[in-house]
Amino acid sequence: MPLHFEQQPKESAKAFAAFSIYLNLGPERSLAAVARKLSKSEQLLKRWSAKYDWASRVQAHAAHLAIVEREATEALTRTKAAQWLTRREEHRQEEWEWRAELIAASREALKPFRESGKLATLGDIARAIDLASKLGRLASGMATDHTEVTGSDGGPIQIELTAALNKIYGPAVDVEEIPTTPARLPEPAP
Repeated sequence: MPLHFEQQPKESAKAFAAFSIYLNLGPERSLAAVARKLSKSEQLLKRWSAKYDWASRVQAHAAHLAIVEREATEALTRTKAAQWLTRREEHRQEEWEWRAELIAASREALKPFRESGKLATLGDIARAIDLASKLGRLASGMATDHTEVTGSDGGPIQIELTAALNKIYGPAVDVEEIPTTPARLPEPAP
């Protein structure tokens, strides 16, 4: 079964050619324009248009193109995501290898330092170990820093009940108290 905008069963080649021209005219399409282009009567094109439902075929074509475009966009997005995933994995592997080399170099640098050769300073070694640790954490997907959340004075965070209630219900309102006298019940009738 052909797509709705393709040549339909029992649709002549001439009628389909006219529809194709109509379809390709884009937003400026009209039966009069197709009639002029083909040197056909506008009445004939109106009959073909009604008989072969050109209006819904144009909509079907537009919907088909929208689907094709969406699928192409999704395919491109998937391809790019796969490329970035590959790059990220390559980068992680490279950082992991650098980490291993830095740790090995730090160990080698520590040997003469321990034997008082002092080829590398303790600060140099500490920076290399710190960098190796950061690279290892990055390559492993771990955090490289530790952030502690504290209250405004640097202490622990405390929730104030009054502040929470004010946020929910608004600030307290002073109300003037009006003294009331107890209501008197009517005296019983004699």
